[in-house]
Amino acid sequence: MNKKNATIYDISKKLNVSVATVSRALNDNPRISEATKDLVRKTAKEMNYKQNNLAKALKSGETKNVGIIVPYINTNFFSSVIRGIEEELSPHGYHVIICQSHEDVTIEKRQLSTLLNAQVDGIFMSVSKTTVDTEHIKNILETSNTPIIFFDRKKDIPGISTVTIDDYRAGYMATEHLIKEGYKNICHFAGDLNLEIYQNRLNGYKQALVDHNFQVKEENITFTGSSIESGIEAIKKLWDKKSVPDAIFSASDFAALGACQELKKRGVKIPQEVAVIGFSNEPFTQFMELPISSVDQTPVIMGNMAGRVFIESVKENGSGVSIEKKVVLAPQIYIRKSSKRK
Repeated sequence: MNKKNATIYDISKKLNVSVATVSRALNDNPRISEATKDLVRKTAKEMNYKQNNLAKALKSGETKNVGIIVPYINTNFFSSVIRGIEEELSPHGYHVIICQSHEDVTIEKRQLSTLLNAQVDGIFMSVSKTTVDTEHIKNILETSNTPIIFFDRKKDIPGISTVTIDDYRAGYMATEHLIKEGYKNICHFAGDLNLEIYQNRLNGYKQALVDHNFQVKEENITFTGSSIESGIEAIKKLWDKKSVPDAIFSASDFAALGACQELKKRGVKIPQEVAVIGFSNEPFTQFMELPISSVDQTPVIMGNMAGRVFIESVKENGSGVSIEKKVVLAPQIYIRKSSKRK
């Protein structure tokens, strides 16, 4: 007999027990004694038996696989969220399939289709910045029972649970910190406003200025990407103007890093002349020669919560009830040398 082709029938024949007994033992059925389970498992291993997960999934209605779609995996934030989801789901026997949209809605659509064809039990998703039309996501709700959970970047679609931080509050806190440190002309590096998170950070910045009797100057709002290069270019543009800022709140740590590099190149002292605070609390912010203040998005906790929301949705679907959840986490701000004047 070829060991690669071993089946439960082969194990049954070798041990002289019924096929049903072998099947129950391999599936940890309480009706089978521990001694028989151990014997069957040992024999299955010796015969190189591999359980047919597809057949098992068809029988149970579960694949024990979930999909995660992120714009990119090579950032601390998204990799940490994935870690948090895995931590929460692994004890329940789930495995994750990770996909990247590369900020392209066309790829995002293809990844969703691939995950559905793989019959995943759920999809965790942070939408791309090019996702404006959401029909491809709404269609899944109409044609499939697969739960979708948005994290961080979301769209307001009825029936989809979300796990985010309070980006508005985060923007407010970062700006208020700069005001309390004595800065008067605060600039904001805003992200892509197609994404709600950047809208909320911008609105929080504006409201903090208003509440502290500062004028909101449109010329102090610069739209940048989330890259070091975009931060460098933003400083070059600002320094071409007559009135330069004395503080910068960036919606991205990478743009904040670029700003620091260009300010240092120009001989501008940080934080004495210009303060800088970023967003996401990327690891590099605390290990630089001049550590950068940043808003922490608590990504591992966000992933944990997304995992819990999924587990709860599975239980609710089993009872015939599905409840949409909106989890909003409190942001944390880490003050470091780049913005601490007092």
